[in-house]
Amino acid sequence: MGGLRRGAGLLVAALVALLVVLCVGGPALAGGPRPTVDPSAPTPTSPYPGRPPQGEAPDGTTVGGTQLHTRGVVVARGTPPLPAGIIAPSWLVADAGTGTVLAAKDPHGRYYPASTLKTLTMLTLLPVLDPAKIVVGTADDERIEGTRVGLIAGGRYSVQLLYQALMLASGNDAANALARAAGGADRTVAAMNEKAEELGAFDTVAGTPSGLDVAGQSSSVYDLALIFRALLKQSRALTVLRTRTAQMPAVPGRTAGYQIQNKNPLLASYPGELGAKNGFTHAARHGFVTAAERGGRRLVVSILGSEATPLRAPDQAARLLDWGFSVRPGTAGVGWLVDPDEAAALAAPTSAPRQDDGSPAPSLAAHDAHPVSPAGSGTDLPMPVLVVAGLVVVLAAGLLARRRATRPVTAPAAPAASDAPPASDAPPASEAPPEEEAGSRSNGASPSTPP
Repeated sequence: MGGLRRGAGLLVAALVALLVVLCVGGPALAGGPRPTVDPSAPTPTSPYPGRPPQGEAPDGTTVGGTQLHTRGVVVARGTPPLPAGIIAPSWLVADAGTGTVLAAKDPHGRYYPASTLKTLTMLTLLPVLDPAKIVVGTADDERIEGTRVGLIAGGRYSVQLLYQALMLASGNDAANALARAAGGADRTVAAMNEKAEELGAFDTVAGTPSGLDVAGQSSSVYDLALIFRALLKQSRALTVLRTRTAQMPAVPGRTAGYQIQNKNPLLASYPGELGAKNGFTHAARHGFVTAAERGGRRLVVSILGSEATPLRAPDQAARLLDWGFSVRPGTAGVGWLVDPDEAAALAAPTSAPRQDDGSPAPSLAAHDAHPVSPAGSGTDLPMPVLVVAGLVVVLAAGLLARRRATRPVTAPAAPAASDAPPASDAPPASEAPPEEEAGSRSNGASPSTPP
């Protein structure tokens, strides 16, 4: 019996030590290497059966502040009601100038990005490729899966035209050709991931230049807003995004040439529209990232994982833009879009306690944020901590009850053994009152709305 008690005591001590490590070093354990793609795994053909994984910085913190550590909706205080018809499981509205995030739903959910990832492709390659460089089409371009702009083997295309084909018509063949011009798909994807990390887009893992699905590839509405915000600062990118039509050249014996049109439905209909990129696969569903400007104020809206009915992603984005422009300028937000300097500080894993206490710059004070749904905050304990805490309490209580039930009694010397008092006046362990559930629930794991 003594050995059993010693073993149980050692187990409890080990669990307590583990609890301390998780509480103090949890952020370091939560952080770690960035996820990677797995080309050997089957290509995803449907959305995640539940919510996708939730991203974080390598140091274990929530990028942009703890108010964004939620799977539900969070919106700045003192703002108008959110518009009706927003059905996407993940979306975000931010001021592209100040970086203030005004509202979001599941901002760091790591969804399949589909062709919205082409925004990162263009942002990565803009400083690398000469826009006048001529790229010759190949048979691989012709055979590429998914949406094609119609590149032909032997055709001659300028990099600038390929950017237009990439963004206007979402050509996967254009993405393939641009990547080849930059040294190949593997080199381009590696550069895309480096650019994402430089921006602080730690939820983003590029696996293809086109956004075609591959296991492990991901992005988030937070990251898409970061990427598109950076793209808006490039005058060449803005020119491409606002181009209405482009002319594909003739290839003797194959085509006389043809015109392509911009697939952004807001370009002609939404006042101040700056540009957009859509995306769709069966796994990703519908994604859309866009920006508009009014009175010198730029807003960016990103959407992932939506369905086309009852409201298309571009139409949802237009409503969110309208709502964002109705918010008073200078309103404190629910978080912020990080800049590259802040991203660099988040990039290295650390054993220090979490510092994302929701206290960004004064204009973004976290106490002004208003969570719409009880979907959690960055102060929730990680689930491993809660599980270990529960085990410690239950085991400790069970050991205590057992010791009380078998506690030896120092009997008086005079009475006979048959006259010894009961070993214990405590009830048997099986009759002990049930212990309270200690730390068995977390308000950060219960979304209020389904995806």
